[in-house]
Amino acid sequence: MTPERLALRDAVRGMLDRHSDVRAAIEAPHGHDKALWARLCDIGVLPIPEEYGGSGAGLPETRVALGELGRTLTPAPLLASTLASQALLASGNVEACARLLPRIAGGEIAALAWPWAAGDGVTAAPPDHPEITTAASGGPLEGSVRYVLDGDTAEILLVTDGVSLYEADPAGVTRSHTPAMDPTRRLASVRLTGGAAAYLGPWSPGVRDIALAALSAEQVGAAARALELTVEHTRTRVQFGKPIGSFQALKHRMADLHVLVETARSASLAAVDEVSAAVAKVYCSEAFFKVAAEMVQMHGGIAITWEHDAHLYLKRAHGSGQLFGSPQVHLERLARLTRG
Repeated sequence: MTPERLALRDAVRGMLDRHSDVRAAIEAPHGHDKALWARLCDIGVLPIPEEYGGSGAGLPETRVALGELGRTLTPAPLLASTLASQALLASGNVEACARLLPRIAGGEIAALAWPWAAGDGVTAAPPDHPEITTAASGGPLEGSVRYVLDGDTAEILLVTDGVSLYEADPAGVTRSHTPAMDPTRRLASVRLTGGAAAYLGPWSPGVRDIALAALSAEQVGAAARALELTVEHTRTRVQFGKPIGSFQALKHRMADLHVLVETARSASLAAVDEVSAAVAKVYCSEAFFKVAAEMVQMHGGIAITWEHDAHLYLKRAHGSGQLFGSPQVHLERLARLTRG
């Protein structure tokens, strides 16, 4: 955390404190606050080089911003647009970068329809999840992808079959919002029905590692805030004439959660390659879920009311744990990678 990144963290945190309204964003037609997203883009949280209209921020700066969005559970298309921009940059297509990245830097939403379960060495695609196929470069795209981040509202839609990267023609795409357990995460199903696709370049498997590392930063931010809220609650909730935080059993549990959050933070910061990104995905997913589950338990009955945020943290923990592959999937990957 350089002084510049600390300043970015404080700027994003201050903006979210002033302008983030999670429940209003959930109910918005696009699933996020457009004005807030524009402000975030003005700060320069997207990892887009200056030559393509960006602020020059890199992935470490974007991960700082994702951690702050995770703290508040603020719905925003930062993760989706980050993955799309990184896939574009990795393709090496200068013309496409010059045409699309300034639009993304300006706030247009970009989505990456990425059948992560097919063609990337993770696992085979399930029978009801057909792979993306093309007749040839520039030919029609066929197939479907589920759980595409912000896929139904994106102005720019990129698609990969695990080998190449394409820009999809919206006329050949059917997109629909996918209701999920976590209402703060906008997901969509994208079905490609033979529309023309512009070949952009090769698909880089490294985008998967970027996705896992970026997601882990968001998970750590959310877990840290969930623990802070739990500690605050135990200081004010009184039973038997004392704050429940004074009871030794709860002190021990919260101390264990603090250790869990800080080791998850270390795992996330260390995610720089294929192995460490998979480790971060597994550890941060499980750490966040543990903290969120304890948050609900220590808050008691109020935690499961709609008005309280505890249930939202638990839902985000569950949803983010499955995003880009469950911990079990990546444990199996790690076993293969370390054997190899």
